[in-house]
Amino acid sequence: MSATVLDCRGLPCPQPVLKCKQCLDQGVSGSLRVLVDNEPAKENVTRFLASQGLRVQTAAVDGGFALDATGNAASPAPAQAAPRARESQVQIAVFITASTIGRGDETLGGKLMFNFLSTLPELGPELWRVVLVNSGVRLAVEGSPCLEKLQALEAAGVLVLVCGTCLEHFGLLERKRVGQTTNMLDVVTSLQLASKVIHV
Repeated sequence: MSATVLDCRGLPCPQPVLKCKQCLDQGVSGSLRVLVDNEPAKENVTRFLASQGLRVQTAAVDGGFALDATGNAASPAPAQAAPRARESQVQIAVFITASTIGRGDETLGGKLMFNFLSTLPELGPELWRVVLVNSGVRLAVEGSPCLEKLQALEAAGVLVLVCGTCLEHFGLLERKRVGQTTNMLDVVTSLQLASKVIHV
């Protein structure tokens, strides 16, 4: 069986995932080997290929990772399906772009963020996804005062997406303790599919 090789080393997010999607959309048959050079790309590509019904094996190679995907790809679906059965068709995405709320006083802003995340469960089953980008990823790491709030949301079935490029930029990749490392394709698709977006 022929193998298609995609060399995605050196490509910025979300190009590795987009190249994989394009390859599957073209109906490539046989196995697929994807080469990436960083941990966020490895996680994003693995999760994307798995969401398409493929089995993925990962191996460390010189300069990064080789991801070998086999099986029959399912019909592509935009982003991931909601991780829980929804009682409501309304899907609220919360887009968090900073670790604090508002400007003026960082300590106050941190308290406001803690209170905001503590209150999110009041949205009930309509709360669908929480997307963390830029300094918002600091909320998902070890030592964050908001970590337990996000972990509780995830345990309740809310999908927490944490920008891999942002984690890497701040040197926090190894300290992430909640959520899935994600890419800009997932972020954009989540905002597109949401019935409502709350931007913090």
